[in-house]
Amino acid sequence: MPLKSCCIYSIGAFSLVMLIIGISLVLSNVFPNVFQSRVKTEVVLRNGTEAFDAWADPPAPIYMQFYFFNLTNPGEVLDGERPAVVEIGPYTYREYRPMEDVVFHDNGTRVAAVNPKTYIFQRNMSRGPESDLIRTVNIPAMTVMERFKDNKVIANMIAAYMRSSGIGLFTTHTVGELLWGYEDVLLKILKTFMPDLDDIFGLFYKNNASSDGDYMFFTGQQNYKDFARVDTWNGKSSLDWWTSDECNMINGTNGASFHPIISKNAELYMFSSDLCRSLYAVYTNDVTVKGISGYRFVPPFEVFANVTVNPANAGFCVPAGNCLGSGLLNVSLCKQGAPIIMSSPHFYQADEKFVQDVFGMRPKKEEHETAIDINPLTGIILQAAKRMQVNVYVEKIPDFSETGNVRTVVFPVMYLNESVLIDDGSAKKLQMIVVEKNVVENIPFMFIGVGIILGGIFMFLMCRQKVPESTSAERQPLLSS
Repeated sequence: MPLKSCCIYSIGAFSLVMLIIGISLVLSNVFPNVFQSRVKTEVVLRNGTEAFDAWADPPAPIYMQFYFFNLTNPGEVLDGERPAVVEIGPYTYREYRPMEDVVFHDNGTRVAAVNPKTYIFQRNMSRGPESDLIRTVNIPAMTVMERFKDNKVIANMIAAYMRSSGIGLFTTHTVGELLWGYEDVLLKILKTFMPDLDDIFGLFYKNNASSDGDYMFFTGQQNYKDFARVDTWNGKSSLDWWTSDECNMINGTNGASFHPIISKNAELYMFSSDLCRSLYAVYTNDVTVKGISGYRFVPPFEVFANVTVNPANAGFCVPAGNCLGSGLLNVSLCKQGAPIIMSSPHFYQADEKFVQDVFGMRPKKEEHETAIDINPLTGIILQAAKRMQVNVYVEKIPDFSETGNVRTVVFPVMYLNESVLIDDGSAKKLQMIVVEKNVVENIPFMFIGVGIILGGIFMFLMCRQKVPESTSAERQPLLSS
């Protein structure tokens, strides 16, 4: 065989080999699996890994925004009219939340830590100063009245003191006082009879520069899906506030981290000490944040739906059988007996009744939905907004004239938006990982591409080599006659 033909057939054979290798690699998914295995190995809570550093001290700035509902018609509400409120805010705080007292256990498979949060007021990002006044329901008074409403003797004594001291159903305090605490007159007098009672009240009292409890996390060393998953909280593997084992389960991470390799059909579980329960989020759509592709996960309607929609939520009805309706969660048992009801801002996704009961509620998906945008490869949060509203259950209590003829209503006090956006430094690192992933995953297609190109060259050379005999004959010189 001529050398030229040998080279041509070698190109053809090499082309076929490249195509077979490329197609085999695509079908076997080798390179993506290798890359994912590497990510699973690196995304572990272990000293020296970037995942641990980001978990221990999040580099992205976190902001907490508070929006208050200022009551404009207190007199009419006592006469039985529906409350009219005006949203005032935001009052913005920079949130710092490094992990502290970090101790590894069980050969690095679990890690104990506390997560104190510190809030620094950002005046330039706020509507006004912390000294702005807000008129709202008197939560300490409502709590005391609810607690003693079935004890007529004590109720009459408390009612007499409230009248003599001018304590009513509504009160006015500064933003700073409502959030971080103020000395309450009614609680102070009760403290003389109940020494263990705290006479300071604030929605986030004792929450600044303090932690929400002792956590034990899985590191993800044994199973990547266990990365940062909560094993125990305050030494317990389950809660005891709710009326079913399912509702008392502690599931998922603390919401600040998630495991790598997330699919669109995944359910991301989170434990929230603020809500006193676990919940989950599901995929809704693709997003792009700072040029990085991600999946958006949102808690579905069923998470806070009433028992007719989601029977599993019956355990969240406290006392047993006392269900408020979709979109609400009674957390009074884990809030020292205060009649606190949690919901989404403006009663988003709650029963329409609660929206109509308060003038000024305007629920909007884009402003009041909780959403988490995650890079599915690494599990890194690209952008997130946790939004929830604090409400108080208000009702007329016969032994307390301070409640007047108030209608039974879930009264909105304020809502918060805890948000984070990936910082530029972390975004650049993640972009490099994404580029590396794309290069690795495209290696099989490079083989196929080379095979196709070589195949084309082979076909071209074969066509050039096979010259028709008629053409050769035409090139012969004519014999002279």
